Parts: sequence; C-alpha cells; structure tokens
Amino acid sequence: MVKSAFKHVRHWVFDLDNTLYSPAVRLFDQIEVRMTKFVMDSLGVDKERANTLRVEYWKTYGTTLAGLMREHDVDPAPYLHEVHDIDFTVLSEDPYLASLIRDLPGRKIVYTNGSEPYARNVLKARGLDDIFDAVYGVEHADYQPKPERSAFERVFGRDGTDTQIAAMFEDDPRNLAAPHAMGMRTVHVAPDAIDAEHIHHHTSDLTEFLARLT
Repeated sequence: MVKSAFKHVRHWVFDLDNTLYSPAVRLFDQIEVRMTKFVMDSLGVDKERANTLRVEYWKTYGTTLAGLMREHDVDPAPYLHEVHDIDFTVLSEDPYLASLIRDLPGRKIVYTNGSEPYARNVLKARGLDDIFDAVYGVEHADYQPKPERSAFERVFGRDGTDTQIAAMFEDDPRNLAAPHAMGMRTVHVAPDAIDAEHIHHHTSDLTEFLARLT
C-alpha cells in the first residue's frame, strides 16, 4: 500500500538534519552550542538568556536565524558560516541509503533551513554527495525559513518542482504543513509519530521506508 501511494511521484524533496542522518548522531547539538555563542556575542547577553532566545526564535519564527534577522537585523551570512563550522567526522557513509535514493524515479533534491555549503558537507560525509540533482539552503529562499509557505514556493519555483507529483521527507512536522497544502505526499521522519492531517506517512527509519518504495 505504501508503494502505491508514491507511484505518481517524480520529484523527491529531502530535508537534511535528522532526516538524511539519524538524530542519534546528535550532530545538531554542535550547531546549537555555536548558535548560543553567536547570540551571546551578537546581542551581548549571557549564556542562559542566549539559549532562551535561541529556542524562542526557533519556535516563533521557524529558525533562530529568522528571529535574529527580524528582531535584531542580524546579517545572515556570518551567522550561517559560524554556526555550521562543526565536526562532520561523527557522520558515516551509508552506501545502501545512497543506492535507494539513487533508484527513486525522477528528480531528487535536498532542501534545508541550513546553508547549501553546510548541506554539502553533510552529504559528503554521508556518501550522498553525488546522488541529488540540486541542494538548496535557506539562502535560496531569500532567508525565509521553513515552515513558511513562501519559502517553499521560492525554492520549488527555482527548482521547477511540480508539487502535484512530489513527496517531502522531513523530521519537523511543522515543515510538512505547507507541502501538504501544495499537494505533496508527506513523510514525517522521526522517532515518534505525530497524528496530524498534513502528515501522510511516518517512519523512524528512512532507509527502511525507502526500501519499501523501491
């Protein structure tokens, strides 16, 4: 039944963090530490206040960066460079996942709220760097983040994504609402399932799920 639900799909959109690698790796922990430090240095606040703002902006605006830009007019380029300067050696290559994605029919892209250079570093560490047709970061949405529909429209418009024959794989359930409204098949990739109208499928194991499709 799952395979039949995707028989029409020819545009495959993958989020990056905690989607194309397991959240057990805790790669994003490194980024959160650097985010907090950036907020401390930029706004002149202590660590506790910076951490509070980091989370608050993520909840309110979709990303910490979006909050910093709207509330404090922060330049996004230095921020994206600083917070993504992390250790990628904690990631390992996954040739089986690479083969499954490569075998999907049609166009495959990555779309992340991080930056394109960061995404390419992650993909390289995972052995997934030669299987996607394009990689898009928040900069390609004019720094508008998921879950804003305008962000998806910018990226999909740039890529030529036909949302009527597309699927979106994403760990943050908020970021599947707009794709659902745009006609995409949605897959929530996370340890725990969320019961929501805009989520068609859930999996805690992307590799296992894709194996069922191919």
